Amino acid sequence: MIGFAILAFFQLAGWLIQRLTGLPLPANVIGLLLFITALFLKWVSLHKVEETASFLLKYMSLFFVPVIVGSLAFFPYLRDHWALITGSGVISLLLSLLVTGWLVQSHLQARRIRQQEEETHVHRG
Repeated sequence: MIGFAILAFFQLAGWLIQRLTGLPLPANVIGLLLFITALFLKWVSLHKVEETASFLLKYMSLFFVPVIVGSLAFFPYLRDHWALITGSGVISLLLSLLVTGWLVQSHLQARRIRQQEEETHVHRG
C-alpha cells in the first residue's frame, strides 16, 4: 500500500506543479519526471514501489478500454479517412526513426572526437 501512496503522491505533485505554474506538459508527465528524479537521487527506494507498479502494469490493458470503445464510436470517420490516418502514422514513425538515428549518430561522432582529443592530450602531456 505504501507503493501506491508514493505513486499517488508524485501524480498529485505533478498535477499541482502543472496547475500552479501552467507548464505546457501533462501533469502525468511532470509527476513521472519527479518520480524518476526521486529514484535516481535515491529519495525513493525501488523496492517500495515495485510490487504496486507490477500490479498496475499487469492490468494496464484495462485502462485502454475507454479508448477502444471511443474509437468504435468514431468508426465511420476512421473508415472514411483510414488512408490519411495510416499515412500520417507511417510518416511520423519514419520521421521519429530518422531523427533518433541522426541524434545517436551525432552523439557517437561527438564521443569519438572527444576520445581522440583526450588521447592526443594525454600523449602530449
